Amino acid sequence: MSSPKKSPTNIIAVLETIVPTATFIAKDTFYWSPKHQIIAYNPSVLDTEQGQWSLLHEAAHAKLGHMSYMTDFELLSLEVAAWKEAKVIGLRLDQLIDGDHIQDCLDTYRDWLHRRSTCPTCGSVGLQHSSSAYRCHNCNTVWDVTNARFCRPYRRKVTATKEKSPSPINSQTTFH
Repeated sequence: MSSPKKSPTNIIAVLETIVPTATFIAKDTFYWSPKHQIIAYNPSVLDTEQGQWSLLHEAAHAKLGHMSYMTDFELLSLEVAAWKEAKVIGLRLDQLIDGDHIQDCLDTYRDWLHRRSTCPTCGSVGLQHSSSAYRCHNCNTVWDVTNARFCRPYRRKVTATKEKSPSPINSQTTFH
């Protein structure tokens, strides 16, 4: 499902009218920073369909006002919403975003979420009870996870003496 590519300059100019509160900055990766109201993009791939789709996706986060998330599942929900909005924005630019590309991107989040939520003791899927901890409904194991989204999802069991009560879930920012 290929669509005519627009020039990177034209796409950014149109997106600046769609999300006028955001500043577009060339970086080495694509992301939306709600704290700084920045949409970062990689100019070296902006002339490719995937690069343009990534830019549309980050602009969608900005347009939807995505500011933070409290749980891993909420992050996945925000990513789904951003891709839906990116498709709408893309239509305004005669850009059809390939559905398989969207699902491939969402699969990275689904896989990450599954690895984080899998109990290190019995292999069941647990429930998140704070921004950095899960609990298994099957064997009652509690494990901590890192807040980082782009590294190996380490799981460290919390021992009975170290087990802590569920702490409030902290919100996270910066979307990719």
